Amino acid sequence: MGTQLDTRPETTDASDRYFNRELSWLAFNERVLDEARNTNYPLLERLRFLSISGSNLDEFIMIRVAGLAGQAQRQIATTSLDGRTPSQQLAAVRVSIANLEKQQQACWRELRPLLADAGIHVADDHDMDAKTEQWLKNYFVDNIAPVITPQAIDPAHPFPFVANEGIGVLFNLTRLADDEQVVEMVLVPSALPRFIRMPGEVSTYISIENMICRHAAILFPGFRVEGDGVFRVLRDSDIEVEEEAEDLVRYFRTAIQRRRRGRVILLELQDDFDPDAEQMLIDQLDLVDAILMRTDGTIGMSGLAPIVDEERPDLKFAPFSPRYPERIMEHDGDCFAAIREKDLIIHHPYESFEVVVDFIRQAAVDPDVVAIKQTLYRAGKQSSIIAALITAAEAGKSVTAVVELKARFDEEQNLLWANQLERAGVQVIYGFVDWKTHAKVSMVVRREEGQLRTYCHFGTGNYHPLTSRIYTDLSFFTADPKLARDAARLFNFITGYVEPRRTEMLAISPINLRAKLNECIDREIENALAGKPAFIWAKLNSMTDQGLIDRLYAASQAGVQIELAIRGICCLRPGVPGLSEKISVKSSIGRFLEHSRIWAFANGFSMPSHRARVFISSADAMERNLDRRVETLVPIKNPTVHDQVLQQVLLANLLDNEQSWELRPDGSYERIASGERPFNLHNYFMTNPSLSGRGTALDEGAKVPKLALRKGGV
Repeated sequence: MGTQLDTRPETTDASDRYFNRELSWLAFNERVLDEARNTNYPLLERLRFLSISGSNLDEFIMIRVAGLAGQAQRQIATTSLDGRTPSQQLAAVRVSIANLEKQQQACWRELRPLLADAGIHVADDHDMDAKTEQWLKNYFVDNIAPVITPQAIDPAHPFPFVANEGIGVLFNLTRLADDEQVVEMVLVPSALPRFIRMPGEVSTYISIENMICRHAAILFPGFRVEGDGVFRVLRDSDIEVEEEAEDLVRYFRTAIQRRRRGRVILLELQDDFDPDAEQMLIDQLDLVDAILMRTDGTIGMSGLAPIVDEERPDLKFAPFSPRYPERIMEHDGDCFAAIREKDLIIHHPYESFEVVVDFIRQAAVDPDVVAIKQTLYRAGKQSSIIAALITAAEAGKSVTAVVELKARFDEEQNLLWANQLERAGVQVIYGFVDWKTHAKVSMVVRREEGQLRTYCHFGTGNYHPLTSRIYTDLSFFTADPKLARDAARLFNFITGYVEPRRTEMLAISPINLRAKLNECIDREIENALAGKPAFIWAKLNSMTDQGLIDRLYAASQAGVQIELAIRGICCLRPGVPGLSEKISVKSSIGRFLEHSRIWAFANGFSMPSHRARVFISSADAMERNLDRRVETLVPIKNPTVHDQVLQQVLLANLLDNEQSWELRPDGSYERIASGERPFNLHNYFMTNPSLSGRGTALDEGAKVPKLALRKGGV
């Protein structure tokens, strides 16, 4: 099982060894925001990145900041990886959030005139021509006034409930009849659009809060408007699962309702908000350890997303159509025949997710298929996978679906899917109470020549039709009997709590996935100490697990060269002499969201090598993934697939120098210069042949560039 290592810290100062998780995430979102400032991108794509940055920050506040605030309130003394208490983290996070919000507003001020020059206007408080003013008035009267409900704020009226992510407007009014001062609140219903597009060839938008403020006289006849102020609220949105919950479905239905009424974590106000009205909100919303943010621009950057949908292809990335795998087409669309011939790897979004759907669709109608088993973490609102499973069950096949209720912000949708699946006769399993089932696995059992053969799909991403268009993920199809038996053991573990005593190829968390990674790292250490080539390459979304980080530190100190492509959070501190000087970390942010998880270990040979040990996984290098989730680590044995994953997908990520950042020892990220040999990994895969094809180029006679291990080129 490898060398027994002492990976304990040599110093008690944790901040010298690790970065703070929360601050690392905020640094990631700052890199996302920087894409909105990327002048090489079309304007609406820059706006999209600004909106994504806003949406990311909202979720971070609702989950991570809410968690820290709760720990601080309960005076929990547990420290973070870098040695900070919850209160210390909360203080640092607040500073970073305020800075990030200022950058978002500055970016919006930069983009707004550029969009206007391109013919996309966002109206402000200035007067408009008479025709436009009349249209706005009519729209308000017909489409907004019937929906909103002004409410007086006084002892006779209870303070209204402000929903999570709710926007409201407070009005200071004077009643003309007696000069009495009145405060009124208007809450914006979620059913109303955040931005309204005015008619005409010129694209002009106006925010819903602007519309309400403009037409206050219609709302409040007989009153004089003295002032108004817009505010927004974010609430604690995490759901804590109680181990003693007797009925998970009923528990989550109740918990979703509680989420909507969670304690306020952020109150966002316009910069010129009336001080008395501000104090009233603070008192009524019972702000304890909440963030009070004053904004000198637009409230809620995530709300800009509808403007991105404007039909302006000239202001967006050139359309990209995923390719359907050639291997499947060579077998006349028969997924099973193609997989039976040899293992198959699909690289999304460059290759269509439709092949994953077709795998289940074909199984649903194939008279020789006797059983289908499927994990479902996130499936989206329009899921062809769900429809195929229902079709299979209605056709009399044995269908088992593991529906994860604890998929954050998808709990409600997953409950709806579970209900539909059960009505169709699918055996729906909710998995473990205290662990999330995060593995992405499908099993199809088919009768062939008097025997049963099992076909498996292992994925690094969700069975989600929309995210599969923008997330880079890997789908691995195989009929390997060993992996099939392991997949069956995995499902028995989830559905019947039957922990497998052993697995033949698959590593499963929380059983043996951590041990497998440790064993692979230890072997590289042994090779380095023996004077053999020793390398570790990995591509992950996050790395926060202390045990794994310490083991990588030990590997670096033993002489193992480690290259990590970690898109998001990274608590590992690279390039520190005597600690991690042989570790480099980069983060790639671009048109697609890098999501696949890949590990490669040199195994005593120079990298990249045909003899390297290569794995794909559903798990990130996080304690929750390794110890509190059901995940898979899949070894890639097929030589063709092995080289495709290692020498194309993983190597391209390590070589990219057009949309990547390098993590410095001090925690800062520095954009990598492309120099004389620019290489963009997303462009490479968009313009070169599919992993699953015959290796022919898209254009007749074109030569496929071969990736080489020299930073900055092919």
